Amino acid sequence: MTAEATQSRTGIAAGALPVSTRAGYGVGDFAVNLFFQSALLFLLFFYTDVAGIAAATAASIFLVARVVDAVTDPVMGVIADRTRTRWGRFRPYVLAGGPLLAVMGVATFTAPDLSPEGKVLYAYVTYILFGIAYTVVSIPYSSLTSALTENSHERTVLSTYRMAFAMLGGLLVAAMTTPLVAAFGGGADGFQMTMVVYGLIACALLAVTFFTTRERKFAHEDVPGVAQIVRALKAGGWPLALLIFAFWMGMMAFTVRSAAIIYYFVYNVGQEDLVPVFMVSVAVFNFIGIIIVPAFGKRLGKRATYLLGAFGGCLSGVALYFTPTDQIALIFIVSCIGAIMFAGPTVMAWSMLPDAVDYAELRSGVRADGAIYAATSFFQKMAMAVGGAGAALILSFTGYVPNVAQAPEALGGILFMVALGPVVLFVLGAVAMLFYSLTDEKFSEVSTALAEQRAARLDV
Repeated sequence: MTAEATQSRTGIAAGALPVSTRAGYGVGDFAVNLFFQSALLFLLFFYTDVAGIAAATAASIFLVARVVDAVTDPVMGVIADRTRTRWGRFRPYVLAGGPLLAVMGVATFTAPDLSPEGKVLYAYVTYILFGIAYTVVSIPYSSLTSALTENSHERTVLSTYRMAFAMLGGLLVAAMTTPLVAAFGGGADGFQMTMVVYGLIACALLAVTFFTTRERKFAHEDVPGVAQIVRALKAGGWPLALLIFAFWMGMMAFTVRSAAIIYYFVYNVGQEDLVPVFMVSVAVFNFIGIIIVPAFGKRLGKRATYLLGAFGGCLSGVALYFTPTDQIALIFIVSCIGAIMFAGPTVMAWSMLPDAVDYAELRSGVRADGAIYAATSFFQKMAMAVGGAGAALILSFTGYVPNVAQAPEALGGILFMVALGPVVLFVLGAVAMLFYSLTDEKFSEVSTALAEQRAARLDV
């Protein structure tokens, strides 16, 4: 049976998706990043400098909440894989989960007038529930990539659209959060109302994703059992394990650096007004990097593009570590170059993951998009837990005191988190990718064999 016949019988479209689908899928990550980036960039600062929670206590909140959040990811993956509706497996959660995520986002950035113990308890509860709501949306949304197309390059294009819109969402958060907080009166009330605005935008955009995408039909549409899903996860083998490890290191690096940026400009540089300017500049150059990455991926291959970007990004981190804090222009230049380079690992990792889903299906005979994305998200959430808690603990151990001039030890800890610490983590992830065996050539063989396997299922 020819590949064309196989695609016809399975309902798989091997060609390019329409721009409306690409953009409709991409805006979903814009919506998700309104919450993700807000928590990543501002929540630790909100806890320590607005809500009045000690840094060490904030570390425990990040750790416990993210561990709970990570545990719910596999559960959500199994639920999504076993879901069958007229709208598909994943899209209903994208639509229905938006309002829930918006409500919990607002609640998380609320500081009620409670006792110190009450504030801590409130922070624990709301951040845990925020993480669960985020999971309900993010796992099905991420799983949509492999459900929309089987074409490897088209998945890179989808990941590019997704990352581009994610950066635009991050750009909005970076540019508008502090001005909006100030416009709404500053402090806790300012943060709360800012999240209300983000929540309304996110709900509208997630609805756009729902209405502009369509999930493919697969040859084998039986509802998989839990044992089958576990078998599919195991079938991912070393390619999936190495990819997840790279995700782990990248997310930990990103979490630590993002949490420390606002402290870096407030205390090390001494110019808090540069925070939104810096964040916008980095986001713009990261966006530029995302746009050009697919061309490199097509020419060099996904793994080589990942490694090239990681190498360049790490060099920029080392350079930033040795840049004097009074050299503002140089800080911006080095950071923006790093933002361009780090687009490579970001886009390529998300483009590789659907390939790993297909590889696992070929080896196990079970389609388990949700479970594999959930496994990846589980380790990402654990990385965020360790990274977020680690950042807070570094502040605590180096003697950080909110709203005063910092001791040299605290300034050194903040600089390490912004520059050199993320480099070490990214190097570990890049080393793992050196052994990643599911290259573009190998995936071409996997894709052909999988098409034959799906056709054989129909003939049974």
